[in-house]
Amino acid sequence: MKVYKHKIHYYETDKMGVTHHSNYIRWMEEARVYFLDSIGWSYKKLEDNGIISPVTEVECKYVASTTFDDEISIEVSIADIKSVKISIDYVMKNQDDKVVCKGRSSHCFLNAKGSFISIQKLYPDFYKALEDSMDN
Repeated sequence: MKVYKHKIHYYETDKMGVTHHSNYIRWMEEARVYFLDSIGWSYKKLEDNGIISPVTEVECKYVASTTFDDEISIEVSIADIKSVKISIDYVMKNQDDKVVCKGRSSHCFLNAKGSFISIQKLYPDFYKALEDSMDN
């Protein structure tokens, strides 16, 4: 499991001073990019290798509010991986270690033409890096 940290910006809050709900989805993406970088497969490297990984599903359960200047730690872990798709879990905690949000995103793997690809067959090093991260 990898942990990404995000400090809440003023512009991410609404008129009530509470973090707008849409930001949590963006933070999931930030954490996912960080996670892929940490296993040696940045989004740039994926795209340079012709791999596209669009979101196919996203869910987000809000547990507690956050506000400006809170620091959020986002724990990223692989929930499930198949040769053509992946699901990633996110647990967001505030600076007091209180869970504020839980989420999951699912993605498929496509080539530049938009056809499904098996990363297990075509990119075994990437697949292994994902599998190995499940043990951490």
